[in-house]
Amino acid sequence: MPNEIDRRSTSLPPAAGPSPAASPSLLSADDLYLFNEGSHLRLYEHLGAHTIVVGDVPGTYFAVWAPNAERVAVIGDFNGWDPTRHLLRPREQSGIWEGFIPGVGHGALYKYHIVSRYHGYEVDKTDPFAFFTEVPPKTASIVWDLDYTWGDQEWMATRGARNAADAPIAIYEVHLGSWMRVPEEGNRSLSYRELAPRLTDYVTRMGFTHVEFLPVMEHPFFGSWGYQITGYFAPSSRYGTPQDFMFLVDYLHQHGIGVILDWVPSHFPTDDFGLAFFDGTHLYEHADPRKGFHPDWNSYIFNYGRNEVRSFLLSNALFWLDRYHADGLRVDAVASMLYLDYSRKPGEWIPNEHGGRENLEAISLLRRLNEEVYRHYPDVQTIAEESTAWPMVSRPTYVGGLGFGMKWDMGWMHDTLSYMARDPIHRRYHHHELTFRMIYAFTENFVLPLSHDEVTHGKGSLLGKMPGDDWQKFANLRLLLTYMWAQPGKKLLFMGGEFGQWQEWNHDGSVQWDLIQYAPHQGIQRLVEDLNRLYREQPALHERDFDPEGFAWIEANDAEQSVVTFLRRGRAEVSEIVAAFNFTPVPRHNYIIGVPRFGRWREILNSDATVYGGSGQGNLGGVTANPVPSHGYTQSITITIPPLGAVLFAPDEARQ
Repeated sequence: MPNEIDRRSTSLPPAAGPSPAASPSLLSADDLYLFNEGSHLRLYEHLGAHTIVVGDVPGTYFAVWAPNAERVAVIGDFNGWDPTRHLLRPREQSGIWEGFIPGVGHGALYKYHIVSRYHGYEVDKTDPFAFFTEVPPKTASIVWDLDYTWGDQEWMATRGARNAADAPIAIYEVHLGSWMRVPEEGNRSLSYRELAPRLTDYVTRMGFTHVEFLPVMEHPFFGSWGYQITGYFAPSSRYGTPQDFMFLVDYLHQHGIGVILDWVPSHFPTDDFGLAFFDGTHLYEHADPRKGFHPDWNSYIFNYGRNEVRSFLLSNALFWLDRYHADGLRVDAVASMLYLDYSRKPGEWIPNEHGGRENLEAISLLRRLNEEVYRHYPDVQTIAEESTAWPMVSRPTYVGGLGFGMKWDMGWMHDTLSYMARDPIHRRYHHHELTFRMIYAFTENFVLPLSHDEVTHGKGSLLGKMPGDDWQKFANLRLLLTYMWAQPGKKLLFMGGEFGQWQEWNHDGSVQWDLIQYAPHQGIQRLVEDLNRLYREQPALHERDFDPEGFAWIEANDAEQSVVTFLRRGRAEVSEIVAAFNFTPVPRHNYIIGVPRFGRWREILNSDATVYGGSGQGNLGGVTANPVPSHGYTQSITITIPPLGAVLFAPDEARQ
């Protein structure tokens, strides 16, 4: 509902030319101070377009930051897009222009017409704080409220435990526009409301605990997958209204599924209707191209040292947690923010004040971001996509860390996929690609990602990366997924990987759902479903994902047979899982491994089981430990490790 503001509210001095008569303000002196200081965390409540009532006159209050403008007008379908009709007034020395236009209400289309003080520059801009925009390629902002009656109170009250470091977190990564399409209707994407029951039912059936959406924020170029954002406060109108997206999040929450949103503070596109060169100057971006232009993506880089830009980004991050109930933010391309020389040659970057290559302003922003997120929303997670060895990314800021809750383990992803792509006959010479991770596995709170980036741009699908004939490809993929789920760390899998899609991801198409009719793909899908179930049910597989006490090698050095075996431990004494992996097509019979206790060890998962499409070689449901010392234990088990297969065992005492 519109806010009610009395006519006696603070008014602005009159400006030359036609303009609204009564101009209330949603900006207090404190708001201006915090904005200019770089500490405002709720700018979206004050800038942008807000329907209000002044006395008994309904209308819309507009406010935009354009400090180098000579004149700013609101143009829209309510004034024939005429830049002389509704001029805004400058608010003191804040750089903000504001005004109230009677009669303009919910659903009105508008832009800001900006006349710069410099270069004779005039431009029509989308509102940086718009809550809703036209469907691209149209670019007007839409006056919109964010009223919605949420039904996820139970989820919100309990989500802290579901997002905790010791919780099972298995993330299904989704691109909204290509998860499922409607071929009979021009191959259109599903809407937010159509996605809600279908995606929720599927994710629930598969056992994932969270979904992660590639950026939902408005973006003009569909092929950017959402990573070239022009509407930082607007969910894409391609799939519906803001309330429709709220419905999707709400529906997922009501069925016990968390929602993580990709967030992109690293760069923005150069489109002239967006943030770029906003008021005839480099307002949001750094003016020097050596700091303000990204050579990889041909996009602008935010000026992290400008206080008002910091307020914009901090407010934007909190906005999605506040108004859309997001359970986490996965921060994109953190490495590109941390290094001044990222993807640049000598002479193409400017050292910091100490002569180094670290971007001190970006580091400061990221630390402040995480401090504020966890201060206001201690039950969510921030997750860094950081591809280098920057120290303490997921450690608190008070000990010198960046303050993220988790970090993607890109090293594990690169090493493991490199290893799995090799012909098994050569794997013995690259055994370190399997084992190296455990040297650093607990230096951060890691998420193991098999993300969208690994199945596009000619890289092929996960299944397509696997060597051998079709049977071996499927066996290798089952082995890879089981290895991933058994490793310490939270899990992330991009859509299509959960049933072995043959084609690499195509954002203009749909996931290859037709493949599920075939038994090998059904086998992969069932395996992922069972892996997720075990991951949730077995504390040994999730309680100590970030704790070195939760992992121990049994045998890390059997490169000759390309076998690794290890132990996962939970907090309880009997919470233990023994995992064995054979990365060759030669079954390993009578393979002896030490175990920490006597008694029977149940085979709780076998990736070679016939229900998954395997050959059915295994251990007849379990084995019994013998008093034969091995691997530092006083007892051992003798097992069969299937060809290109994995087997997991649990002691009978740990029966669920």
